[in-house]
Parts: sequence; C-alpha cells; structure tokens
Amino acid sequence: MNGMAGIVAKVDGWIQGTAIGVYQYFTLAGRASRFIVARPFYWRDALRQMDRMGVGTLPILLLTGLFTGMVLALQSSVALQRFGADMYVGSLVGVSMVRELGPVLAALIFAGRVGSGIAAEIGSMRVTEQLDALQSFGTDPIKKLVTPRIIAGVSMLPILTIVTNAVGIFGGLVVTVYAVGISADVYLSGVWSTLAQSGFIFGVFPRDFVVGLAKPLVFGGVIALTGCYYGMAARGGTEGVGLATTRAVVTASILVLVVNYFLTQLLMVLMPARG
Repeated sequence: MNGMAGIVAKVDGWIQGTAIGVYQYFTLAGRASRFIVARPFYWRDALRQMDRMGVGTLPILLLTGLFTGMVLALQSSVALQRFGADMYVGSLVGVSMVRELGPVLAALIFAGRVGSGIAAEIGSMRVTEQLDALQSFGTDPIKKLVTPRIIAGVSMLPILTIVTNAVGIFGGLVVTVYAVGISADVYLSGVWSTLAQSGFIFGVFPRDFVVGLAKPLVFGGVIALTGCYYGMAARGGTEGVGLATTRAVVTASILVLVVNYFLTQLLMVLMPARG
C-alpha cells in the first residue's frame, strides 16, 4: 500500500508540475507578444538576434537541405524506375521538400542550434543574477530578452525554410541529371507542375508554397519561446544551465512535430488543395 501511495503521489506531483509549467509557458508567450507593440522597442536587439539566428544557421541548413534532396531523389528514382515512372522524380522531390521536409527539417535544425543557444544564454544570465540586475534598473527582462528573440525566430525561420527548399530541389536536380539520366527540363517541369496542381493563393503563389511558409512562422515562435522559457527557469549554476539547454532542445523538437500535425490539419481545412 505504501508503494502504491508513493506512485500515486509522484504521478499527482508530475501532473501538478506539468500544469504549472504549461500555465507559465503560455503566460510568458502572452507577455512577450504584448510587448511587441509596447514602447520602448528594442529593434537593435531584434536585428542582432536575426543575424545570429539566420546567418549562423544558414551553413548547416545548406548542407542539410542539399543532401536531403539528393537522398530523396536517389531513393525515389529507384522506386519509380520499377514502374517506368522515373520522370516523376522532380514531382516527388518538389512536393516533399516544400510541403513537409523543408519546413520540418529547417525547424528541427533551428531548434537544435538556436533553441539551445537561447536557453544557454538566458540561463547563464539567470544563474548569475543578471536578470535580477535588469529588473533593478527598471528593465523588464521579458521585453528586453524574450520579445526580440521571438521576433527574430518568426522572421528568420521562413527565410531559412525557403533556402532549404531551394537547395533540396537543387540537390535532387543534380542527382536526377547525373545519376538517373533525366534532363533538367523534365525534372524542373515536374517540380512546378506538381506545385501548381494544388491551386494558387491570390492567383499567384502555389498553395503548397504558402503552406510551407505558414508553418515556419509558428515553428520559429515556438522554438524561440521554448528556449527563453527554459532559460529563464534555469536554477542551480552551470549544471542547471546545461539541463535547461537539453530540455529546451528536446521540448522544442517535440513541439515542432506535434504542432506540425495540427497545423497541417488546420491548413487543409482553411486552404484545401485543388486540381
């Protein structure tokens, strides 16, 4: 009985701790979002974070997108050749990169590099009492530190996703032309025709392209917010900073995958595919 009571107590404590954490997470999100339109504006901090997040993550995403597109083209060509349909490699690579692989891969790389950096930086400021010093000078740490990072995350991840998509499609082109033996015109026409079949938003932008950019807007905010949340909750010196960094990366990565599913469902309702 004592063992069962202990298990129940642990489960109850875990539920209470999770509920409190979720409440604090969304409270932080609400305050940081409200400060976007409240003076003073820390635009220099936001631009500095955009440079760190965007330029710093770009080389990793270039390699990731390139080899993802190459592997995708290689694997799909092997499967399609069995049915004599290898001319559709471009269609498969294009739609896969733009719809899912590009946004999700970019978000996961972003979470690993940017989310960990945010948690480590703010966590170090927390354990060294720099956040308390900011408050003593009348500066809100959330407005000074969290809001600029959320703005930067929401702004930069869609741009990085476009780069990932483009590089992935280019990688598929290289493999298709030199390894599969299909001309570049056939490959690129397959990419475009498949994207165009989903319909157009405002008569200009392919639906899949718009959906592929809508997701990173949310992912960027979630990743930056998660890094800030665990950074500000860090306790216990350098060990606490390391633990906060690990939790930020793991949580942000899981949230990206979970949010991706629900966003896909929502966008399928709001922007149904045609053709």
